[in-house]
Amino acid sequence: MADFTEIDSDDFRNLLLEIGKTHIPFGKFGIKAYPPAGVPIMDLPHEYLCWFLQRGFPKGRLGELMAQVCEIKSVGMDSVFDPIRKANGGRYRLLPTRVKNVDFE
Repeated sequence: MADFTEIDSDDFRNLLLEIGKTHIPFGKFGIKAYPPAGVPIMDLPHEYLCWFLQRGFPKGRLGELMAQVCEIKSVGMDSVFDPIRKANGGRYRLLPTRVKNVDFE
């Protein structure tokens, strides 16, 4: 895994744009649980990414991007995703909306 602090600003910008367009297609945060595309990988919980760090990221570009997101979040730089989140309408909501039922009987 490349250290993201050693790449030039254009490459880092392109990496962030690619991360912003990538969604997790499987598992707890995948398409079945969060249709139509799954959760954007930049909004995955850090604990979930650390689980993959310990057990191995998926093969291919998805795994590489997830590893980069994990590294970025590990050093406390999650705020670099804020402009992308703002352009996409905000942080992806992970918890389902609670329905309040009030029964006075």
